[in-house]
Amino acid sequence: MGSRSNRRGRQGEEYAAAWLQGRGAQILERNWRCPAGEVDIIAKMGEYLCFVEVKARQPRSFGAPEEAVGQKKRRRIIQSANYYLYRCPQWSRLQPRFDIAALILGEGEQVCSFSYLPGAFSCDDL
Repeated sequence: MGSRSNRRGRQGEEYAAAWLQGRGAQILERNWRCPAGEVDIIAKMGEYLCFVEVKARQPRSFGAPEEAVGQKKRRRIIQSANYYLYRCPQWSRLQPRFDIAALILGEGEQVCSFSYLPGAFSCDDL
């Protein structure tokens, strides 16, 4: 991933984390890594433990950002979530949820549009 893509990804994650916090979520982890993969944001939101994949795109990119979260990526996020719950059993009482934060970033990494898709996918989708 090039430096521009890295910058765009970091900007998207910052925006999504701030958005979640503004709605009362507690950010537990950012860029959490394990042998199964990485989760961009792990947040406690009410009765849910949200595993959030953040996708940021340019306006001229083909397709919506959330369309880039295919079956393979979803499987890795779910495997990572299972690993997280194994490593952090204190959160196992919460309902896991798989969300997508989708952003379109314009010039200067300015947010042009943002959508948050709670429950964007589940273990049953695989």
